Amino acid sequence: MDASVSLDFDCSSPTERVWSALTDPTTLSRWMFFETEDFRPVVGCRFHFRPKPEIGWPAVVAGEVLEVQAPHRLVYTWEVSQLGHATRVTWTLTPLDGGGTRLHLEQRGFAPEATQELEGARYGWSAQMGQLQQVLGLA
Repeated sequence: MDASVSLDFDCSSPTERVWSALTDPTTLSRWMFFETEDFRPVVGCRFHFRPKPEIGWPAVVAGEVLEVQAPHRLVYTWEVSQLGHATRVTWTLTPLDGGGTRLHLEQRGFAPEATQELEGARYGWSAQMGQLQQVLGLA
């Protein structure tokens, strides 16, 4: 059985704004550790996330969009060049009372023995969610 990262975040922003932050290449590049110009929320879209220079991580992430149910669900593959296998990232957005959004992230497909990869993903996504919260607060 594969291992996964599963995280929940509550955002005060409406679902449509959070969806835009997950799918607009310019906004994605503002809060992720990566930059992208070719991401589109269209099934079959192949894209690349390139690390920002200040991150100091040489890996490029390649992916393909697998599922889009705007503005509630987005699924894509996540393949780090040095690791040689793909995981699957699923974002689920649920509106909250009061106009906010619960954002659920699951990244599945890690080898059970890949504890360093798993912990790195958990740490990275948690840090990026802090950045996302800041970007949403400025929007």
